[in-house]
Amino acid sequence: MTQPIPPPTPSAHTRAPDSAHAWAISDGTAGNERQALALAGAMGLATSVHRIALHAPWRWFAPRLTAAIQLGMPSAQRGLLAPPWPEFAIGCGRQAALITRALRVLSGGATFTVQILDPRVDPAQFDLLVAPRHDNLEGSNVIRTLGALNPVDAAWLSTAALEFSTLQQLPQPRTALLVGGPHRELLLDADWFDGLIAQLEALLGRDGGSLMITLSRRTPTAWAERLRGAFHSGCAYFWGSARDGANPYAGYLAHADRIVVTPDSVNMLSEACATGKPVMTWLPHPARGKLAAFHAALRAQGLLHGLGEADPAMASTTSLREAPAVADEVWQRYRARRAQSPPG
Repeated sequence: MTQPIPPPTPSAHTRAPDSAHAWAISDGTAGNERQALALAGAMGLATSVHRIALHAPWRWFAPRLTAAIQLGMPSAQRGLLAPPWPEFAIGCGRQAALITRALRVLSGGATFTVQILDPRVDPAQFDLLVAPRHDNLEGSNVIRTLGALNPVDAAWLSTAALEFSTLQQLPQPRTALLVGGPHRELLLDADWFDGLIAQLEALLGRDGGSLMITLSRRTPTAWAERLRGAFHSGCAYFWGSARDGANPYAGYLAHADRIVVTPDSVNMLSEACATGKPVMTWLPHPARGKLAAFHAALRAQGLLHGLGEADPAMASTTSLREAPAVADEVWQRYRARRAQSPPG
C-alpha cells in the first residue's frame, strides 16, 4: 500500500553475513508481500522477491498438493525450484506456503524455511512458522505475534516524513483515516458507514485540524465515492488510487497526530499501532472469530481505542513493533539448527 520505504535497520543480533540471501515469497498481495519483506529486512538479509501465481488444482489445495509442483507454477518460474538454493525462504500466505514447503524438501535442508500466517497444514512442514496469537497455532517451531509483521519503526517513519514533507503543512491535529473493506467477521453495513462519518465529523468539529484519507484495494467503490466528497467543512487530503498521485500512506503514518483505522485490516491496524500514536476504530458491534480476539488483544495492551469513546492521550507510550524480536528469534533458531546439523 505504501511507497517503497527502506525496511527496519537490523540490530547487531540480526545483522546477516554478507553472503546470506533470502527469497520473499507471496501471491503478490500487498499485505502478504509486506510481511515477508518486513521480516527479511529486520534480519538484514539481501532479498529477492518472488510472486507466485499457482495454477489449479495446486492453487485450490495449497500447500497440501506437493506432487509435480513445478507443473503448478507459471512456466517462467519453474526454474526457481533448483540450485543454487537461498539460505532463507520467507513465505507469507497459502500459495507461498506450498513453495516454502517444497524448498525445504528439495534443497535437502540447505534452505531454512520460515512461513508467515497459518498455512493450514502441520507446522512441522516448515523450519519455523510465524503466526498471530489469534490463529491459535501451537508447536515447538511456532513463533507467536500479536499482529502482522511490518517495517514501521523510528527510522522508517523519519524517512516517510521526509518523503512526504508537504503533509506537515496541514493544520493540526492531523487525523489519518485508513480505510479497508468488508470482512466476513464484521458488520460493516450502511449504518456502520454512516456512523463512521458522523464520528469523524464530530471529531473534526470539536478539534479542528485536518483529515488525511487513504483507501485500500479492498475499499468498495461506494465507500470511495462518498469519502471523496465528504468533509467539505474541514481540511481533507484524499488518496483513493494512482490517479491521485503517489500513495501518501507512509507519510500519513509519519505526520498524523492520531490514526483512525477501519476494524477489518490486521495489517493496517498493526502498522498504525507500530507508530506509537493513538489508534482508534469505529466498531459499535463487536467482531466475531479471530478478528474479535485480535481487537481484544490490542485493547488489552492499550494500543486500540474506540472512536467516540474517551479520547486516548495524544502522546502514546507504547508501540507494536514485533519484527525485530521475531528476527532475533529466527536467527537464534537458525543458528541452533545449523550447529546441530550443518547443511551438506
